[in-house]
Amino acid sequence: MRVFFNSRHDAHDGNGEMHHGRLIPCFENSRRMAIIRDAVAHSVQAQLVDPADHGMAPIASIHDADYLAFLENAWADWNAAGNDHDAFPYVWPTAGFSGGKPVHISARLGQYAISSDTPITKGTWKAAYWGAQTVVSAADAVWNDGEASFALTRPPGHHAHANRYGGYCFLNNSAIAAQQMIAKGARKVAILDIDYHHGNGTQDIFYDRGDVLTVSIHADPKHQFPFFMGYENETGRLGGQGANLNIVLPGGSDFGPWSQGFSKAIQKIITWQPEALVIALGVDAHEAETLCDFRLQTDDFKRIGQMIGRLGLKTVFVMEGGYAHDVIGFNVAAVLGGYLQEIKG
Repeated sequence: MRVFFNSRHDAHDGNGEMHHGRLIPCFENSRRMAIIRDAVAHSVQAQLVDPADHGMAPIASIHDADYLAFLENAWADWNAAGNDHDAFPYVWPTAGFSGGKPVHISARLGQYAISSDTPITKGTWKAAYWGAQTVVSAADAVWNDGEASFALTRPPGHHAHANRYGGYCFLNNSAIAAQQMIAKGARKVAILDIDYHHGNGTQDIFYDRGDVLTVSIHADPKHQFPFFMGYENETGRLGGQGANLNIVLPGGSDFGPWSQGFSKAIQKIITWQPEALVIALGVDAHEAETLCDFRLQTDDFKRIGQMIGRLGLKTVFVMEGGYAHDVIGFNVAAVLGGYLQEIKG
């Protein structure tokens, strides 16, 4: 399998994250990528490919211009304000504020952030930019010849909105991949998000559109991030009505209830008849993940890959969450290995 690898991912390397009121080491860190890269290279004979630079156009097709300008310049503005530590927001424009257009970087961090867990560092833009190039390269390859590709990159993307960042995410890689295939001629593309957390940014980006189906199977947002999105009554709006499906599972779910929800997701995709599929590949539903409380095991991820392979669609896998270093590589390799086993018969 081709693995498009963002070798510049480690430019984003936060010193810590704000987690439930405490500053702790970042769960989402650069060590994740080498573990996954080595596991995949060993188990599925991965062919590592450097992404090409496609410029800003694919990114701007998903994200607002003012947000991109903020993100590209945030570190320089933060540094110019006399700061040399990671940038975090500390004030948000909540209900009752009159609005206005603040220019101070501290205010603008709050303007664009949805959470306080996502540091901006000197190299954040570089890592995120090349992450987008990685998924565009993978999407192009899949659309051109039909062979599946894996975009191995960080920071992850599915919590990033068109004009918001948070949940470790800055640019929505899965959305960029789907839009790239639409731009190349796909009539309909589906995004299937199997991360433990709801892909709120992806849902929001396509919520009014009928050409991209967004399906997410995730923990109950009443109790888990992102809290304010991801409920089952969110089904799309206007031209996108019926093109969003949220499958919510209770805490502690093992592969029994998870697979039942996944079967529902697969049936939705089959009925919708897309020409291509983007898998937002989070593996943090594993029982070893301390941030999460699902109980999937590595063999379950192989079954997931096999079920994805049975769809027979042009498929791009995009790396999302998964933070338990002891198992993350095995779990990603299991999904890809199961997929390859299925399509090869």
